[in-house]
Amino acid sequence: MKTIVIIPARMASERFPNKPLAKINGIPMIERVWRQAIKSNVGKVYVACSEKEVFELIGNIGGMAIMTDPNLPSGTDRIHSAISKIQEIDKIESIINLQGDMPLISPKDILKVNEPIQNGYSMGTLATNLSDKEEKNHNITKVKIKWREEKHKGDAIDFYKKPKGILKNIYHHVGIYSFKPSTLNKFVNLPPSTNEKNLKLEQWRALDGGIKIGITFVENVPVSIDTKEDLIKIENIIKNTNDKN
Repeated sequence: MKTIVIIPARMASERFPNKPLAKINGIPMIERVWRQAIKSNVGKVYVACSEKEVFELIGNIGGMAIMTDPNLPSGTDRIHSAISKIQEIDKIESIINLQGDMPLISPKDILKVNEPIQNGYSMGTLATNLSDKEEKNHNITKVKIKWREEKHKGDAIDFYKKPKGILKNIYHHVGIYSFKPSTLNKFVNLPPSTNEKNLKLEQWRALDGGIKIGITFVENVPVSIDTKEDLIKIENIIKNTNDKN
């Protein structure tokens, strides 16, 4: 399946300004994410950015970056804007939206997000096990899954953050997506749904718009970086891993 990976990146994060260029043990975060995507060998990797600093960094390490409008409302919109500048897009069967703040994501999991597309869905994402403690965490996005093949192939039927006190068929959502190009185009042209606005979860735009989201199970949740404290946590994980090797 001909696939591309696009990593949206913007410097104007309210909680962590200049986040893409924040160094993790000397290497910028966006570079670490880009390197994990390259290791997956799933297809060409692009960074969709809105600042020349990121554009130049990716170019200097041999990567491909695409400038986009800094005023775009979301990473998904940034990816949609970027594909209009990719010449071979008419030959692409899957577009992977890889978040730019997951520097430790496994290359194998990047590959796995393509499985729903291979299984006939037009949009896919990942999920992993959810602990009782995580279920109570208002910051964690949960997904309810109707499995077609246990922990392999399933339909996402609910996304939420506020705890509901149930664990059956509830999993920890991992925010990486795959789209058929036509579905990505449909998605960004749909108006935000009532559920999306009330729950502040973009996934509901797809579900309410009649787009089925396929789920593939993965073993772990990659730590994402939203704050400087998260960055320190990642640095310690990398240091401990290096010390053991």
